[in-house]
Amino acid sequence: MRKENSDFKTSFLSEAGSFLQNKDYFAYTELDDVACWVAVKGLDSDQEISSAELAVKAILEKFMEKPSMSRRSIKKYLRNAQAILQAQSLRVRLKASIVMVVSDYSKMIVAVAGNSRLYHFRNGTLSYKTTDQSLAQEIVNSRNRSLDISQHEERSNLLNYLGKPEDFKPFVSKKMKLLDGDVLVLCTAGFWEDVNEIEMADALEDAKDPEQYTDLLEEVLLSRQRKVVNNYTIATIFANKVYQETNKKKMKYIKMIAAALIVALVVGGSTLFYQAKQAKKMAELTVEMKDHEKSGNLYFQDGNYEKALLEYSEGRNAAKKLKDPIHRNLLAKKLRITDLILNGDKSAEEGKFTDALEQYEKAKKEGKLIKNFGKEATEQRIANMDTIVQIAEAVKDGDFRFEAEDYNGALETYEKARKKALTISYTGEPQIKTKIEETEAKIAELKKAQKELRAEGLEKSGDQSYARQEYGKAIEYYTLAQEIYQETELLSKVLGLERKVMNANDKLNPPPQAPATDIDPSYEAAIPFEEGAAANESSDAEVMKEGK
Repeated sequence: MRKENSDFKTSFLSEAGSFLQNKDYFAYTELDDVACWVAVKGLDSDQEISSAELAVKAILEKFMEKPSMSRRSIKKYLRNAQAILQAQSLRVRLKASIVMVVSDYSKMIVAVAGNSRLYHFRNGTLSYKTTDQSLAQEIVNSRNRSLDISQHEERSNLLNYLGKPEDFKPFVSKKMKLLDGDVLVLCTAGFWEDVNEIEMADALEDAKDPEQYTDLLEEVLLSRQRKVVNNYTIATIFANKVYQETNKKKMKYIKMIAAALIVALVVGGSTLFYQAKQAKKMAELTVEMKDHEKSGNLYFQDGNYEKALLEYSEGRNAAKKLKDPIHRNLLAKKLRITDLILNGDKSAEEGKFTDALEQYEKAKKEGKLIKNFGKEATEQRIANMDTIVQIAEAVKDGDFRFEAEDYNGALETYEKARKKALTISYTGEPQIKTKIEETEAKIAELKKAQKELRAEGLEKSGDQSYARQEYGKAIEYYTLAQEIYQETELLSKVLGLERKVMNANDKLNPPPQAPATDIDPSYEAAIPFEEGAAANESSDAEVMKEGK
């Protein structure tokens, strides 16, 4: 017996709220091999017939007559309830929103018509939630998947429900595996409109059994202190132990699979080849999905949220191809939280601090659903918001000083802002650093201009000294000016001053000249003649001497 070898505990409450009549109804039955839980909200105004009770009893009656967990049987149960509501619509058209769960104590199938919901928690984290059949849900699906429809004006505008005159199309899920410790919450709109899944997960942390959990959920609902409390139904199911398939059962499945393989071989090897190819493709997609998620987690931890966003997006796409709803939802939530943090950072950099804080709070809230994902990053940003405001104000003051050409004041302000930004790892720090570099460039430019002005003044003083023939002073002025021009890399000025220094040196130390003579030219012309006579006289004397 499956029931005897499993442990499922159920607790529920259904209240009228502020109204005299409760239009909600809940009931369940646990048979030896299958169980069925049904929560319904009546949508009509009939005061004599309870459409919710009528629908629940119609479904459970057929279920107990022929218990089954097949999707076809579940659709039959729903169509039977649909037919009964239509047949009983004598005064007004009876309408109801329904959620039902059928389980064989190891797996479950969920069926929905309207906006009654099932929440499936695993390890304290939301694993699955049904989708409403409402106009609000259609709007969310087509426009903005992150929109919260709990207060959307079209949330009660149902596209499908029990009692619909025609084209009744309930949603019936595929089989979903249950694990030990799973928790199911069935509820009507009167509950989920005021209590979100994060609060459900928080309450679950403190609950030891379904009775306590149901009471805690009701406390959360009533703590809203609404003036008008609608009818509400809450049913919680704790799957403390799920039924484990026996070896005999496994052998049965193995034989069935073997038989199917033999048939496939008989039909043709092409089918097996195709399946093998598909299996290989699915395996590759699984590895790809895991790799993208792992890379995304690493980038997220490093604070590189843009790359993390890309990796999570790629991983989610792989999960879609695999038709893996659990990983698809998980990666979609990580993608959403990362995007919220990025948007918050962007708003903070733009000075929109209220928007930034709102984005961070949303990220923190949604992170609770997946084991506090991003909790540290969001809490740090929320805690640092005061510092971020101070940084933004300092940057604004620095910008004002920069525009007023008070570059030294701007630099000092920017540096203080950057120091704070580095302390809290503020994402806007690179922009502040750029402002500092621009300010330093302006200061350097001004200093260069001031040096050039001083050099020009020295050069002018040198020119004036040169004009007064004070060449020593002129050289001093020119040399000082030349040094400054070299610092500012004005080579043309350096060369020009070099020529001026040389000219001043020439004036200060002129080159030596040959000594002047006062001999008459006619005398100079006669000198060579006198020398000749003397020479003759000498020769005569020598002849006479030799004659002696």
